Amino acid sequence: MAEIKVKLVRSRIGSTPAQRKLLDSLGLKRREMVKTFKDTPAIRGIIAKVPHMVTVIE
Repeated sequence: MAEIKVKLVRSRIGSTPAQRKLLDSLGLKRREMVKTFKDTPAIRGIIAKVPHMVTVIE
């Protein structure tokens, strides 16, 4: 299965509590932080909820 890298490009400050929970579930705590995940529909769904805050590196 392919892997993707997710990078937090915008600060969590000013985001809604729901968006913060989604970022917590990805483990993204600080700006410019990068995490690697398996490319699953669940991860893609989380990314789709906060596309303005993260970028995907495939």
